[in-house]
Amino acid sequence: MQMSRERFEELVGEALDEVPEELLALMSNVVILVEDDPPPGEDLLGLYEGHALTSRGWDYAGVLPDRILIFRNPILAICDTEEDVVDEVAVTVVHEIAHHFGIDDDRLHALGWG
Repeated sequence: MQMSRERFEELVGEALDEVPEELLALMSNVVILVEDDPPPGEDLLGLYEGHALTSRGWDYAGVLPDRILIFRNPILAICDTEEDVVDEVAVTVVHEIAHHFGIDDDRLHALGWG
């Protein structure tokens, strides 16, 4: 599947628009970015880097924002249509946001967001 970076970023923004406002309001010190590819040797669609809200203690201060990375090329590689990309971006965004809230991969898979 071919898609411009600009269109892909629009789809990430649209996926974020679908996340309930109450949930977004609880997110703290995190940025969401689009990258073309994951780190070398990694087979990922998205990545959460940082300190989940559930692991932040009294000493959590003065740190750089957590990062949610959505990887464009791997998502496009597994999709055949723009609708497929819309669906996969939405699942990936929710999956990585869940990591920000301390939900691990096993639980996400059990919930159907794996």
